[in-house]
Amino acid sequence: MRTQFFSCGRLRQALTGAALMLAIPAIIGTAMAADAPTLPDDPEAKGQAIAEETDRRNQGFGDTRASMKMILENAYGETSERELRSLTLENPNPDEGDWTLNVFDKPRDVDGTALLTYAKILDPDDQWMYLPAVKRVKRISSVNKSGPFMGSEFAFEDFSSTEVGKYSYKWLRDEPCPEPVADRTCHVTERYPLYEHSGYTRQIAWTDTVDYQPRKLEYYDRKNQLLKTLALTDYKLYEGKFWRAHDLFMQNHVTGKSTRLTWLDYSFGTGLSQNDFSTSALQRAR
Repeated sequence: MRTQFFSCGRLRQALTGAALMLAIPAIIGTAMAADAPTLPDDPEAKGQAIAEETDRRNQGFGDTRASMKMILENAYGETSERELRSLTLENPNPDEGDWTLNVFDKPRDVDGTALLTYAKILDPDDQWMYLPAVKRVKRISSVNKSGPFMGSEFAFEDFSSTEVGKYSYKWLRDEPCPEPVADRTCHVTERYPLYEHSGYTRQIAWTDTVDYQPRKLEYYDRKNQLLKTLALTDYKLYEGKFWRAHDLFMQNHVTGKSTRLTWLDYSFGTGLSQNDFSTSALQRAR
């Protein structure tokens, strides 16, 4: 799960109409365990334990390659589509997050645009973007994390890895999961960003109690009003232990716009190394 930027206005000018990353990294994924964990009764400790269990089940994946389609829809139902590749390298350092490289392939106006992210915990993520039109690598500012990622309804911070230490937690209740897994029970927890410059006051997460996968997220803006809802569906199991959602649908309740990310495939253990995640690799990614 792990992804920030130079001025949002300059980015939009440089990439008119372009749309998303992500690391998203791997926003999601977790391994399957045979037995449900024993959770404490205290709401804060229970919320923390649920987040830790979700994180634990995704440890040990090594590296992944994946391809994805991004479909943007405006309030009038008009759509546009992007295609990109995502590479992720697991970082064994518990004090830092994973490394992710996202490369756009289509349409032509964004072909070769690439975003490199070194995820952190409470410190600002390190991010660089390669703009093929000017053949330059730009360092991205950490201040505007709440800005839209290349025109999508995902913010830059939505694509940063969701490291456990980035939030404080509180268990709220257990209830049926949202469709299409309403036959399962979900833990409903609230999490509060601890890192600077977040665009959210809080997030509410629905995590199923079987595989400990996130099924739904609500994002509340700085006025504590519901801003967006993310639905995560079409999970598939890889390597017998790593779950990945193949459909992520983000609905903006203020603008009426939405963004759907459809992951086409995942490959694990492909031999990626740190050399594949350098700033020079940005220019070779095309």
